[in-house]
Amino acid sequence: MEMITSKDNTRVKNAKKLYKKKNRTNSYLIEGQHLYEEALKSGADFKQIFVTEKFADTPDATLISDDVMKFLSDAETPQGIIAEVILEAATLKPEQLNKLLILENVQDPGNVGTIIRTADAAGFDGVILTAGSADIYSPKVLRTMQGSHLHLPVFQENDAQALYQRLKTQGTTVIATTLSETSVDYRTVSQPEKFALIMGNEGAGITPETSVTADILAHINMPGQAESLNVAVAAGIMIFSLTD
Repeated sequence: MEMITSKDNTRVKNAKKLYKKKNRTNSYLIEGQHLYEEALKSGADFKQIFVTEKFADTPDATLISDDVMKFLSDAETPQGIIAEVILEAATLKPEQLNKLLILENVQDPGNVGTIIRTADAAGFDGVILTAGSADIYSPKVLRTMQGSHLHLPVFQENDAQALYQRLKTQGTTVIATTLSETSVDYRTVSQPEKFALIMGNEGAGITPETSVTADILAHINMPGQAESLNVAVAAGIMIFSLTD
């Protein structure tokens, strides 16, 4: 197997560009043995796979030097395998799913990845990110999700309010988390047959429009002195409270 030893190799340079959202059209990069194996198990299609000698027996892989891997990798300590995965269009629409999680302008990549992984663990049917949320295919989100985006569909929606109206028209109960005069203790919320749980921005929470659109506003009581919970922690509590 011939080895690529130059950082100026066209394939390597073009692949590295995929870390930026503006350069992605139909593929993205994953790094590490775990994510590669998860993608393989999920039936993902690979455009190309770059490996160092440690993973030289990987089928259909391109061998690259350690220096080139270090150049291509986003990690401080490269694991020796990076794959370009072809983006597949979702076969289902959000309105067809019963248990949805919606991240409304959640901006921190670590929070987004953690919440999606939690929704996967709880058996949710899909996740929707509205405009302003972190890039799901950024390296930090991908590392934090640990492959959960391969287990359930993740949608991106630019018009959140139009989405909520579509969901409600299809019989989905929209539940939003916020503390207000009309919000109820989350423990009193019974799990609807079809629902969408909305988690808002880390600082601002849900938008005023969403607080009006939602069918149920729910909050988490905090008997201590902390002013708020991290959105990923709050999401975990809410997600599992709505799980059979």
